[in-house]
Amino acid sequence: MSPEPLARLEEVIGHRFENQALLEKALTHSSAGRPVNYQRLEFLGDRVLGIIVAEFLFRNFPRENEGDMARRFSALVDRSMCARVASAIELGGYVFLSDGEKAAGGAQNENIMADVVEALIAAAYLDSGLPAAEKIVLRLWGDNLYEMVRPPVDPKTELQEWTQARGLGLPSYELVGRTGPDHAPVFDVCVHVEDHAPVLAQGTSRRAAEKNAAALLLRQLKKVEMR
Repeated sequence: MSPEPLARLEEVIGHRFENQALLEKALTHSSAGRPVNYQRLEFLGDRVLGIIVAEFLFRNFPRENEGDMARRFSALVDRSMCARVASAIELGGYVFLSDGEKAAGGAQNENIMADVVEALIAAAYLDSGLPAAEKIVLRLWGDNLYEMVRPPVDPKTELQEWTQARGLGLPSYELVGRTGPDHAPVFDVCVHVEDHAPVLAQGTSRRAAEKNAAALLLRQLKKVEMR
């Protein structure tokens, strides 16, 4: 990959790197066979994203309570949101992948793209400090930071609130299977609620499968309750 596409990416994210090695590292998947990759940066970027979003919510939603801010926070730092951001800027075209990973669809893999977004945030943070990372997050997240007029409720949280309100205790989640290759796994998760049949759902991560199972069971429970 030539430097020109990376310069275009810098324009998109709104940050020119003083240390180009940080940018290349943030865009390098482990399959590329290079001495370094984005994994350590992704670890840091997850934490940097969290503090940026938390401070943004604290300053911009002064009348919301802790619970509502927490729900907004969860939606904004969720891996699915990071993957949406990656898709919006066509980030997959800039990532260094092995030929095999490319053929397997690595440039469209939501888990990989979410990791790269977090790695980019960390790279900017190390390159120029927190203001640079914050500029990227505010630019790429854009209207998503403001448009949630009603704070979203995570399906697992909503299911838990629903069952507790009816004296059914806490839902429990059971990993019952995993299929697919390492670069594109599929997880099977069952959710159990007292006095109700378990529901099975799938996802590209265990957390995603749990959310899908919770959402599916919640829809079923609400339909039964409305009869």
